Amino acid sequence: MSGVVVSLMRSFTYRHTLAASYLGYVSQAIVNNLAPLLFLTFQRQFDLSLSRLALLVSLNFTIQLLVDLAAARSIDRIGYRAAAVSAHLLCTAGLLSMGILPFVLPDPYGGLVVSVVINALGGGLIEVIISPIVEALPGERKAAAMSLLHSFYCWGYVTVVVLSTLYFNLAGIEHWRYLPMIWALLPLGNVFLFARAPIRTLIDESARAVPLGSLFRRQVFLILFLLMICSGASEQAMSQWASFFAEAGLRVSKTLGDLLGPCAFAVLMGLSRVFFGLHRGDFKLERILLISGTLCVASYLITVFSPFPLLSLAGCALCGLSVGVMWPGTFSLASRHFPLGGAAMFAILALAGDVGCASGPGLVGVIMNKTALTTGLLAAIAFPILLVLGICRLRFRAAGDRSTK
Repeated sequence: MSGVVVSLMRSFTYRHTLAASYLGYVSQAIVNNLAPLLFLTFQRQFDLSLSRLALLVSLNFTIQLLVDLAAARSIDRIGYRAAAVSAHLLCTAGLLSMGILPFVLPDPYGGLVVSVVINALGGGLIEVIISPIVEALPGERKAAAMSLLHSFYCWGYVTVVVLSTLYFNLAGIEHWRYLPMIWALLPLGNVFLFARAPIRTLIDESARAVPLGSLFRRQVFLILFLLMICSGASEQAMSQWASFFAEAGLRVSKTLGDLLGPCAFAVLMGLSRVFFGLHRGDFKLERILLISGTLCVASYLITVFSPFPLLSLAGCALCGLSVGVMWPGTFSLASRHFPLGGAAMFAILALAGDVGCASGPGLVGVIMNKTALTTGLLAAIAFPILLVLGICRLRFRAAGDRSTK
């Protein structure tokens, strides 16, 4: 029996490991973005307020943030393979729970909360473990592989929107409960890939890394920390509420709203990340981030104030283009300023990004609930404005440093 297992393991190569890693980010896109496509359905079917829907989003990203914190210290003890397999089992269980628990528990909202928590545990583990697995793969073209890896979250988002829209049109939105169960097949299949594919581990270089305490005493790092918060918030505030806003605020059909809103958002975000990853050496990072932040401000204004629904949806898509570079661009900027920051620095910056992912959509939902849909979405414009101000501060500081030399 052991000989058969060894033979099966040998039949898998690092190409299978890379494919499993790409599918891991697709799985994370599913657990992060499937529920927002159903917000209006949840509101109508279970009589939920906008603030309770917003809490689901904030809960998702807050738990992922806590998983980032816990796993950063224990992932080496757990092991890469065990963590990857566990992450996908949790995603499978969470998606199954989304379709079952709201209909069997006394409180449907409680069922949604449980499913979001389980999904967030899986999604958080995926975020922590997949990048190191790809970084440890043998080969020369690591930068291209990592760039493509992070774009797969966007392609997963596109796939979720397109195939879910197809399902709603064929089966009817009233049968939505079976859709999460169907999507659960993808992370379940990826469990078997990660269980058999070869996995290498990274060499720990933390001994020569700059201590985190020293980083937090540097103004530049604090600005970068703020940029990561603004990046996550600018992206997810639009991403998580685009479908609801299109259907309830713009009064367009769910099919049209999802395809021209969140789907186009994800396509342009993915394309911008691939382009940036392949050509990042050709850009001046501060300039490209400044352009991205300004474009993001414009996209929110177009989405909120346009008198034409299609133009508002174009603003949503434009937002995807503008936010795509923010997260990887800030990481690259951190690498340039702190080349010895080490893995801990990137874990802290990812943590800041998750703070933004939780706070941005949460702020929008709370304000929407108290005022109006457009007012809530407009409030998120504060994040790209803060990002622009942060970049200007970095550029001003750099110019001052040059003038004193």
